[in-house]
Amino acid sequence: MQDLVTVFGGSGFVGSQVVRALARTGYRVRVAVRQPAGAYDLLMLGDVGQIQVVQANIRDPDSVARALEGAQACVNLVGVLYESGRQKFASLHAEGAANVAKAARAAGVTRMVQVSAIGADPDSPSVYARTKAGGEAAVREAMPQAVILRPSIVFGPEDDFFNRFAAMAVMSPALPLIGGGKTRFQPVFVGDVARAVSVAVTDPDCAGQTYELGGPAILTFRQLLELVLSETQRRRILLPLPFGVANLIGQVGNLVALTPLAPPLTSDQVAQLKVDNVANPALPGLAELGVSPTAVESVVGAYLYRFRKGGQFAETPEAGVTPA
Repeated sequence: MQDLVTVFGGSGFVGSQVVRALARTGYRVRVAVRQPAGAYDLLMLGDVGQIQVVQANIRDPDSVARALEGAQACVNLVGVLYESGRQKFASLHAEGAANVAKAARAAGVTRMVQVSAIGADPDSPSVYARTKAGGEAAVREAMPQAVILRPSIVFGPEDDFFNRFAAMAVMSPALPLIGGGKTRFQPVFVGDVARAVSVAVTDPDCAGQTYELGGPAILTFRQLLELVLSETQRRRILLPLPFGVANLIGQVGNLVALTPLAPPLTSDQVAQLKVDNVANPALPGLAELGVSPTAVESVVGAYLYRFRKGGQFAETPEAGVTPA
């Protein structure tokens, strides 16, 4: 019988690709999500009966234990970019990860993959980064053989970075260069992250390792916004925004997060932008997992075209002609 892998948070942007990659590898996949009614499209990512969707909330240890019954491996992808309602950084990134690891150990699960983030640091000024580090520590304590993956910003058709700024470029005459746009990133393709998770689940040599996942190029925040404007064929002002001003905007975003609306920026995200989001060369990465990184330029145009004037029917500008 195929091994069973329980994936917590498998209905999200990265999670759905992880479910697909595991199914293609031949695993049976149990997707544990808070709201199963919105995740049944995942059943189509595998063969008939290969993928199962169940209800679980990693803040509830009993539901986590039920989701792990009979599993040989598990993957924890649960995370939020900003706090809202009961979805707090500490309860999900740290306490939730601890619940999964403890339940996995009790259930006899032998392989666990914890998806964290580059920048996870117990001393970070960002609560997001501190709680990610807390989750890693809790997982290591309960499951020393667990594999920890730390991706940089993840790009792909449903990402929250390129799509957000492309949509902003449609409506706004300017895009904000927070902190002057000097922060460096190493964008990694969602498909590469999914393959990395699949390898980490499968390969026993990965046990106990921490990997930092970055793409083939390191780009500044300014360069990323320039790429957005190039792919959407729009000419916009790149407006430097000092961290102090950005933090004031983030404070307003904190209040927006108390409503059902998604905040454009939070103060914690501003804190994150003060630190480069680049893979540590001293740690193993995609290459050690046998994954060839995908260049951001080769992918983003395939989904940002819809933000051009005319969408898929937009004319390709001639060489040397600046888009409007």
